[in-house]
Amino acid sequence: MEMKDATPTPHIGAKKGDFAPTVLMPGDPLRAKFIAETFLENPVLVTSVRNVLGYTGTYQGKRVSVMASGMGIPSIGIYATELFKFYGVERIIRVGTCGSFRTDVKVFDTVLAGSASTNSNWAAQYDLRGTYSAAPDFQTLLEAYQTAQRLNIPCKVVDILSEDNFYSDDPDQFKRWADMGIAAAEMESYALYCIAKRYGKQALTILSVSDSLVTHEATTSEQRVHAFTDMMKVALGSIRE
Repeated sequence: MEMKDATPTPHIGAKKGDFAPTVLMPGDPLRAKFIAETFLENPVLVTSVRNVLGYTGTYQGKRVSVMASGMGIPSIGIYATELFKFYGVERIIRVGTCGSFRTDVKVFDTVLAGSASTNSNWAAQYDLRGTYSAAPDFQTLLEAYQTAQRLNIPCKVVDILSEDNFYSDDPDQFKRWADMGIAAAEMESYALYCIAKRYGKQALTILSVSDSLVTHEATTSEQRVHAFTDMMKVALGSIRE
């Protein structure tokens, strides 16, 4: 859908200027609310269309926004496109959860997505004669990694899989991805990385491991909202002026 340069957009009720240059983007609207109320000073709700909550405030004197993406590639595809294209956002840092494919990536670990593979057909729209490799902005990745080191937060850069399906008829499918070096799976980053490259913007995914397909450990929904603070500290600590 092509739209004229006007706001609000069909899915975001904010006005131009309501968003900071950097937007933290969890999937869950309640996690967006938690981040805003826990970490930001003077957070202001700037959009709540479809209960997809977005806030803008400051963190250590730097203006920053946080907004939910919903679940899956189609959902983040809508919000990331509108933020980049119509609201002047320069950088989206996804802060989400993932399922581990390997024993060395454990529940509650923090990981940075150095690449995103996918089983989605998202990149077909670009009419490329090949398979597009989706990667983050290197400077943003580097700054996040350096921030984690400065804060003494253990952090790994790994390759992830962005899946279209949460449930699979083949429970062993993940092992074939693991054999190719994929460390974990989630459902959004491939589209985010593609959209950022398409519009000349910056994107990075920072994830907390919520469960393991190897050990079958898992966290609760409440833990996923409140306990994964390390990735939020890394994201907020790497925000530029």
